[in-house]
Amino acid sequence: MYINIKAKLPQILKDILYALQDIGAKPILVGGCIRDNLLKIPCKDYDVELFNIEKLEDIQEVLSSFGSVKLVGKSFGVLTLNVDGYDFDFALARQEKKVADGHKGFEVIINKHMSFKKASLRRDFTINSIGYDFFEDKLLDPNNGIQDLKDGVLRHISDKTFVEDPLRVYRAIQFCARFELKMSESTFNLCKSMVDNNELTQLPKERVFEEFKKLFLKSNKPSVGFELMNNLGILKHFEELQALVGCVQDKQYHPEGDVWIHTLMTIDELTKILKKEQIEDETRKLYLFYAILCHDLGKPYCTKLIDGKITSHKHETLGIEPTISFLSKITNEKKLIEKVTPLVKSHLVPFQLYLANSSLKAVKRLSLKVNIEDLCLICLADCLGRDIKDKEKCPKAINWLLNKAKELNIENSALKPLVLGRDLIDLGYKPSKQFKEILDYALDLQIEENFDKTLILSYILNKFPKT
Repeated sequence: MYINIKAKLPQILKDILYALQDIGAKPILVGGCIRDNLLKIPCKDYDVELFNIEKLEDIQEVLSSFGSVKLVGKSFGVLTLNVDGYDFDFALARQEKKVADGHKGFEVIINKHMSFKKASLRRDFTINSIGYDFFEDKLLDPNNGIQDLKDGVLRHISDKTFVEDPLRVYRAIQFCARFELKMSESTFNLCKSMVDNNELTQLPKERVFEEFKKLFLKSNKPSVGFELMNNLGILKHFEELQALVGCVQDKQYHPEGDVWIHTLMTIDELTKILKKEQIEDETRKLYLFYAILCHDLGKPYCTKLIDGKITSHKHETLGIEPTISFLSKITNEKKLIEKVTPLVKSHLVPFQLYLANSSLKAVKRLSLKVNIEDLCLICLADCLGRDIKDKEKCPKAINWLLNKAKELNIENSALKPLVLGRDLIDLGYKPSKQFKEILDYALDLQIEENFDKTLILSYILNKFPKT
């Protein structure tokens, strides 16, 4: 598995390492950058642990010659540097002792004479504890992380230190999904005990959100992570998701199984779609992932057996409340929630319009409620994320709607009203509560009758007397 790591390092980092050596520091690259190099994954983030030195000021002075240096926390002895598109973290060799609850409740003990092996014990998993000595061109592997990488196993290093930060359970989940690893039995059991003891409840939602983000954006099969959450019992903290497990569906439309299985399939399908469409915007990708994760949250509230058939009428509308409830548990970002909920509410509309061969009027009205291109991506993932035989209907329906929207240039934006409030003022109307009624009337004429602006204004003058 060894590759020429030295040759793979960016030149700016090599220059920094030589400069640090000049002041007596012994820099060791460690963590994700070494793991990713061994897995032949491109790397932009590098962690460097510094031995034989204990003055943060000396390090800061050296790094400042390469760019703007930020102090993460003097007590933690960590400096960050962003240069040439790379993110570098520099940390003094240290031990961490848990002294209080929360991810900041650690006492940090700097020890410049500490061995790399001892320093590695504070890390979470063996695959993240592999070091690289640049000057000796040698891998340092005190916890057999290289072998675990070869075997495809995620294994924690120490029971004692692992349980000190419950976030490591979520990290274990996203690592398994991202790197196609199997959690060792001992690590699974330890994570399960932490979940059972409700230790994850002390985590700030922002930290949990970041692990969800990595799971969605860096995995080829995010479903692996969500199935691990289910197996570990984490879904008890997200009853909106837990309710999907065992929620039955009509076998004609969902032969794959319950709503949970379908949802996991749709997440993986969306991953493929986003890659195929070459969508790179992380913010957009993230709200699309949450939309597909939440798209059927309404089904447990309305699934019934009627005349021998399983139905879930109005599940798309009933899904709004649990969607907001779930998202509020992991984020305070209202804009993200506002992006997700219309997609959930309208996720059946593309097929409904296609089957009804709807007019352009319906497409125009849809653009006022939701981004049509985003909606088509969600609908496509929903359709493909099942074991039906006639999957060719999926892109056919989506392309029909998308082409209609493109004709009107509204695939990525709402239909622009021809008449605005300032036009009413120009006509001599005084601003009032009636403006909304007049503007709604104008928009109806624009959509239903396809009137131009001049004609709409004349209709307004005839219908609404000036006060």
